[in-house]
Amino acid sequence: MGFDLNSVSEATSGAIGALVSTTILYPLDTCKTKYQAEGSSSRPAKVQGLGTKNLQSFISQFVYFYGYSFFKRLYLEKSGSKTIGTKANLIVAAAAGACTVIVTQPLDTASSRMQTSEFGKSKGLWKTLSEGSWSEAFNGLGISLLLTSNPSIQYTVFDQLKQRLLKKQLSKKTGAETSPEALSAFSAFMLGAVSKCIATCLTYPAIRCKVMIQAAESNEDGTNEAQQKTQKTVSGAIYAIWKREGLLGFFKGLQAQILKTVLSSALLLMIKEKITKTTWVLMLALQRYLIVTRPRLKSA
Repeated sequence: MGFDLNSVSEATSGAIGALVSTTILYPLDTCKTKYQAEGSSSRPAKVQGLGTKNLQSFISQFVYFYGYSFFKRLYLEKSGSKTIGTKANLIVAAAAGACTVIVTQPLDTASSRMQTSEFGKSKGLWKTLSEGSWSEAFNGLGISLLLTSNPSIQYTVFDQLKQRLLKKQLSKKTGAETSPEALSAFSAFMLGAVSKCIATCLTYPAIRCKVMIQAAESNEDGTNEAQQKTQKTVSGAIYAIWKREGLLGFFKGLQAQILKTVLSSALLLMIKEKITKTTWVLMLALQRYLIVTRPRLKSA
């Protein structure tokens, strides 16, 4: 093969699933992010920055699923195993997550700032990115790398549960190339919901700190400039949450986070599972077409 067919089809279907789920759940995502970023609840959140969030979701999920599929396949080839264990799966997922974070962190920061800005005062994507320095664009990179454990846990749990389910319904197709197995829409939705719920509960304090670090800078809550700069560090965000809200502050907005991320992840994985086979067939057809036409083009 000229390229990794399975990895490309996984990445494409995952990115399309992310685009659809992000668009459907964006109002809920905005409310959740606004609430997490505030020391106390105030004005209701209004929707803005959907385009940036869609772009960030599409690119991040494409990079993640491509990396996850590629690294997983590479591991299986090098180890000679037919299946991947839990520990290896966690490492593979963390590696894919780290690659994703590094590529998409500026978009993630811009998206959080646009969501938490006062309605009507949010700037466009390029203005948001160009106004600050590169270090500001990568605000929260350290904690984002730490949070690669979230999708690592999620997709490891999902993959392990999926493998157990598919063992009962293995395909008996023969031939060198067969399409990948897929779960039913309901099974994919339920496994996606369960796996994301587990991952979110385990990593939520870090999620809250990340939103605080990335939130749009504003003096509306009476915070001075020095305090704002302090809150842009992990230790500063932890101290600010502890001082204002105590231990329970680290879990503020957990219910909204679970509702949004569980629905989003379940929708994403359901859509991905249903279109992976179609994407794989289209990629295979394109590859065969290129193989057939290449000699003709050379001879011409």
